[in-house]
Amino acid sequence: MTQRGVRPKKFLGQHFLNDQGIAKRIVNGLVKNGTPNVLEIGPGMGVLTRFLVQDETVKLKVIEIDWDSVAHLKKHFPNLAIIEGDFLQLDLQQVFGDRFSVIGNFPYNISSQIFFRVLEQRNLVDQVVCMLQKEVADRIAEPPGTKTYGILSVLLQAFYDIEYLFKVPPGVFTPPPKVMSAVIRLTRNKRDKLACDEALFVQVVKQGFNNRRKTLRNALKNLNLAAEFLSDPIFDLRAERLSVDEFVYITQLTEKSRGGTDAV
Repeated sequence: MTQRGVRPKKFLGQHFLNDQGIAKRIVNGLVKNGTPNVLEIGPGMGVLTRFLVQDETVKLKVIEIDWDSVAHLKKHFPNLAIIEGDFLQLDLQQVFGDRFSVIGNFPYNISSQIFFRVLEQRNLVDQVVCMLQKEVADRIAEPPGTKTYGILSVLLQAFYDIEYLFKVPPGVFTPPPKVMSAVIRLTRNKRDKLACDEALFVQVVKQGFNNRRKTLRNALKNLNLAAEFLSDPIFDLRAERLSVDEFVYITQLTEKSRGGTDAV
């Protein structure tokens, strides 16, 4: 333990925010959206938690994997609902039994994995307000046509509207990370499901970006599309140029080329 409470653990990717003003700004990023349920991921010593518990309209639960942090939270927030464990292993359907928002200062080393879990349960997770490595935040929020636009951008933008809220410098953390951070907000959009096979869509997106310097005609060769479909001008583009709807369109062409099957 440090004098302030918990010693940050490198193997957990912990960088504790120590700026109350920024903590309040992050919490204020939560938009009241009809559900009081909020799950905080990795509260640490409770820098966000202390503002969340002050809001009587919020029904808060936190999940924390670090035993020292759990002990600290139990001492300083005796009425707090604490789930001791790993968010990546958590059954999200059991947390509230209903829709909820997510907030947190995400560990840099697992932020992408957190987003993939959110995507799996997107009809439960209405909103995400989080701080993470600026490079990852940029990638998620960027529109088509930019160098940082990638796999996570497309998959998240398919189901969430993404807003870039503000940047955070290294000096407000203990210990300071070697990179800038940023806060973004994801809000569930109106798309219930994709107009194509979703597993195939993910495969098309990943394969397109894994060969991002190639045109899609070459990047997607392994999908064995018939020549009549590959003649479509969209295959002259690179993956970074395509919107979510255009990736859906390519997935539909792939399905047709396979005779309407949904094999992946």
